[in-house]
Amino acid sequence: MSDITVSRPETLNGHTDVICSTSIRHVVTVRNEALQQTERLIRQLAEISVMTESIGGKTARDWAVKQDFRCGCWLMEKPETAMKAITRNLDREIWRDLMQRSGMLSLMDAQARDEWYRSQEEDNFPEISEANILSTSEQLHRNRDEMAERGVINLFRGLSRTHNSGSPCKFGSKIILNNLVKWDWWGFGLNHGPQAGRLADLERILYLFSGKPIPTDRDNILIRLDEHIRSVQGEACYEDEMFSIRYFRKGSAHITFRKPELVDRLNDIIVRHYPDMLAV
Repeated sequence: MSDITVSRPETLNGHTDVICSTSIRHVVTVRNEALQQTERLIRQLAEISVMTESIGGKTARDWAVKQDFRCGCWLMEKPETAMKAITRNLDREIWRDLMQRSGMLSLMDAQARDEWYRSQEEDNFPEISEANILSTSEQLHRNRDEMAERGVINLFRGLSRTHNSGSPCKFGSKIILNNLVKWDWWGFGLNHGPQAGRLADLERILYLFSGKPIPTDRDNILIRLDEHIRSVQGEACYEDEMFSIRYFRKGSAHITFRKPELVDRLNDIIVRHYPDMLAV
């Protein structure tokens, strides 16, 4: 067995949202050792199967699996085939955990998240290595302002003329998001769909504008709003530092901005992308 001490290190370095290099090395070292031990285990299990088959006891597929639970197990496949699949499965789970704990996921807008989740489903993601983790983190930090602006533009495109305080060409004091909530026999609930992602994008850039740390996936507007809706069923309103939100049984939510100076910053983004819209 390895002498590696398995722990769960912190991946955040202070308030900078930068992954600590020692944590990266720990993750990569444990990952590599786990894969090496797994490959040795597969080869040992194959050797044991040869032994038992030679005396009429068949292979591990026959005597190592519960009778009612005969299902696929990569440990009983050929090492070349098994290790490729096991490595991808392990790397996928490590990436998911890293993106969550490191704060990298919080830097993504809804579009970037969809692309990332799709890449994991299609096995189109880099293997776990120190270089790949660092480059992914650096790229996200380098592009975070661009992604935040893109989130605002995607939200703006989804707003109709009547959903933006009567103005078709800029953010007003209030916006309306349809299908943000749902209503059923149990009361209100948050719809975890595209509109929720747009609201999270909006909160992200408002915090960037204000110079405050961006909320993580564990404490962002969606988490707080969801907890509020479920715990306070008698009131259809929510308020925090950035928003005042009223939601209705038909699924819509009226979102009022609480910091008008930040709305001006949002409209600056609209001007950059659509220079003719605010000419008047």
